[in-house]
Amino acid sequence: MNTISIDFQPFVDWDNSPFVLFDHQGKILYLNNSAEILFGYVSKKELYDLALTYAPQNFGYKTTTLTLNYDAFNFYAITVGYENEEQLSIRFYNAPRIKASTSLQRDKLATTDINLLLEANIALFKTKNKNNLQLLTDPDIPQFKIDQNSFSKLLRKVLDTFRTSDSICITLKLLMGEHIMIDEKKTPVAQLSIKADDRYADMDEEIDILSSQCHINSSFHTYSIKLEIPLIQ
Repeated sequence: MNTISIDFQPFVDWDNSPFVLFDHQGKILYLNNSAEILFGYVSKKELYDLALTYAPQNFGYKTTTLTLNYDAFNFYAITVGYENEEQLSIRFYNAPRIKASTSLQRDKLATTDINLLLEANIALFKTKNKNNLQLLTDPDIPQFKIDQNSFSKLLRKVLDTFRTSDSICITLKLLMGEHIMIDEKKTPVAQLSIKADDRYADMDEEIDILSSQCHINSSFHTYSIKLEIPLIQ
């Protein structure tokens, strides 16, 4: 075995899997770049409590399979471990993204301003619904290629699941540090989040199919739907 001293921290820093090292009081001693982004969606206390819950009974490391979702992050397992009583580490394993069932046909995609397309579909929704609606968008999201007809159909289905809600909050933002692989190329991702105080789930399966056809990853929650949209160029 090669005993040469190697600094592994740069490899951990840029690992796609979030990694956090706590002290025995829950103070963060170290976190990598992915974990730093993750803390934009979940509190330090929640992750420390998670680490305590799944820590092994004795010194060492234990991997547990479980489903975790924090906004744009989806995990299928964690490893928690400690070699002394002063430090506790937790590592998250990213769930694989579902591959689209259809091949990407760029010639059928149109360069689109997503903000304008979103506003057009919201205006159509409001002609039939009187819900109080709040829209927050990111004007810095660049134009990208998308099947406008399919995406508009998807939007109408998603919005319709909130038709009885008193108020609806729609947020569109660029996911910093996030990307998906399309045609072996890293593609940045924007997230469209629709939240309300009520939601029908009867069209979730149909929405999931439409999302896949648009190369969009959809996630469903009790009061929200999130769409991760690749910014195809």
